[in-house]
Formats: sequence, structure tokens, C-alpha cells
Amino acid sequence: MDTIGMLLMILFWGAMLLVVYTYAGYPILLRVLSRLFPRPVKEGELAPVLSVVIAACNEEKNIAARLDNLLAQEYPADRFLVVVVSDGSTDRTNEIVSSYAPRVLLLPLTERVGKAAALNFGVAAATGELVVFADARQSFAPDALARLAESFSDPAVGCASGELMLIDPQSGAAVAEMGLYWRYEKAIRKMESASGSVVGATGAIYAIRRELYRPLPQGTILDDVFTPMSVSLQGYRVVFAAGARAYDRLSENLDQEWARKVRTLAGNLQLLELSPSLAVPGKSPLWWRFLSHKIFRLLVPFALLAMLGISLLLAARGGLYLALFAAQLLFYLAAVAGYLVPAARGMRLVKLATFFSVMNCAALMGCWVWASGRCSTAWRPAYAK
Repeated sequence: MDTIGMLLMILFWGAMLLVVYTYAGYPILLRVLSRLFPRPVKEGELAPVLSVVIAACNEEKNIAARLDNLLAQEYPADRFLVVVVSDGSTDRTNEIVSSYAPRVLLLPLTERVGKAAALNFGVAAATGELVVFADARQSFAPDALARLAESFSDPAVGCASGELMLIDPQSGAAVAEMGLYWRYEKAIRKMESASGSVVGATGAIYAIRRELYRPLPQGTILDDVFTPMSVSLQGYRVVFAAGARAYDRLSENLDQEWARKVRTLAGNLQLLELSPSLAVPGKSPLWWRFLSHKIFRLLVPFALLAMLGISLLLAARGGLYLALFAAQLLFYLAAVAGYLVPAARGMRLVKLATFFSVMNCAALMGCWVWASGRCSTAWRPAYAK
């Protein structure tokens, strides 16, 4: 075989290895680790003084319901304070929040500074042992604060992430599993927690020990990854507390969901820029998990393009590479059919191909957004209001 052909085959199988490791190899390794070297969280009854910090911008439609939900928590009323940082709101947000004093503290900012800076202000005003981060739109289960606090009975735990449950806007029923990818992602988080630490947290509901908080750099997109990872750099565990639940509505706006996904993926690359040590062995205890869970997924679309192009070049030789090219082509044609003909998504393969392809297109766009320096710090809701 000629040298070019051999090189192309090495590149093809190398690209395939990256894809397989990212989506199958890493979860398998986590499962092995969680079975052979389990690290259960030593939970116990604990009700420390804590503060719930919310950064809000023009949330007059949601903020009252949000505060009512928090103040109705099954947690001693004299042991938690809600801090709302109003980031340059121009609607009735400040007026509404002020009416909930003294159990709710309003920090009104006259100019918009962005979510990262707003959270820094909020934590600076927080009291107690724990800080719980929440958004203005979601709601908590009645025992959410108590379930989060339980994890901190274990002195090795520095951050506890709750679980976001999505609500079907049509039926109002809780959606325990939002498709294959959602089940997959939750399984990874549980195995990461069971074997050590989770890479990041659920932005809608997570808590940290207040003394471990490090101010977010201006413009940070993923505070729910930066803060937990900074906790891990200080030698503490980041765990997944599945019993602490927050609820939100499923998005019905595909454009908004696309923008959210692109922004999140671009934020993963921004994290490397803000804190390069996250991916350095010896400096970060979670470097392998961070690369496997967050960064390799951004490299997968490039590997997929390489596989398609190389198999096309090798297809003229017939045999295996011709079959592999045909299989890839059929998969992407199914994805196009699912995108253009919604009725075709009823077929399992078409639905899977469409979702997988859209996710990887979002990863490509996320890389472009980061590389072009367009990581916006503007407020963007995760789901339609």
C-alpha cells in the first residue's frame, strides 16, 4: 500500500477513535471507576445558614412567582436569605423584589454589567455557610434547599449540583427523560459523581461553600462550570445531588435553543482561555474529565468531517471504505430528511441522525463564535418564556 493511502487510513481510524471514545469510551470508563472505586457522599441532616443568589435582568413576569417558590421552601425560614441582583433592569423587577423585604435583599445595579459581575455582587452580599445559585425563571421542589444542604454533611464536598427537570408546556407533566441525549448526559453526571467529581453543575440549581467562591472573570459565559471547577482546584469534590430538583419548561423555540447550545459550547472553549490549568495534569484533579466531557465533544465534528472526506478518497479502492462512506452518507441524508421533513422524525434512526447532526453543527458554530471573539455576555434565557 502507498504511503498516502496508509496515512489516510491512520487519520480515518484516529478520527473514529476520538468519536467512539468521546461518546462511548469515556462513559464506559466512568462506569468501571464508579463500580470498582465508588465514592459515596456521606449525607446527613444539615440545615446551615445559606443565601440564595439570583442575577436578574427585566424579569417582572417571573420574579414574583420565583420568590414565592423560594420563600415556601421546606427549610427554616430564619436560616436562609434570598439575594436578588437586578442587573440594570428597566421594568418593574426592582419594585416587585423590594416588596419581599426583609427576607429578600435587593441589590439594584443602575447599569448593566452582565451575569458574571452580577453574581459577584450577589455573593459578596451573601451570608451563611452556603451559597445557592438559582435563575429567575425556574422553580424548586419544596425540599430542594434541604436536599442540597444534605450533601455538605460530607466535609470533602465543596459543591453540589441539583437536577433540572423539564416540563412539557402542553401537558404540564414533568419530563423525566428528554430523549436519548438527556438520559445519556444525566447518566454521565451521576457516574462522575459516584466516582469522584462532576465536571460543572446545573446552572439552575447548585450550591457551594461560600468561602470557596472565587470571583468570576468579566464576561464568563459558563459560571456553572467555572465556579464548580474552581472549587475542585481547591481540593474539594463536586457532586450530583439528584434529589434536589428544579423545574423549567421545555423550549418550543428552536432558534432560541440553537443559540443557547452554541453559546454553551463556545463557553467551554472560553473556560480554557480563562483558566488553562483546567486541562493540565497535576494542576487540575479533573483535567481528564474536563477534556473528555467538555472539550472532546467540540472536536468530534472535525473528526466526523475528516472521516467523511477520507472515506470518500478511499472509496475508489472499494471494500471496507466504500461501505463506510456509504453508511455515513446515508446517515447524513437521514439527518437532512429529518430536518426538512418533520414527519420523518417519527423514525428512530432519522430522529437520532437529525439530533446528532444538529448537535455537532452547533459545536462547529460554537468553535467559530469563540475563535472570532464573539462570546457575547448579553442575557439569554435558556428556554422560551
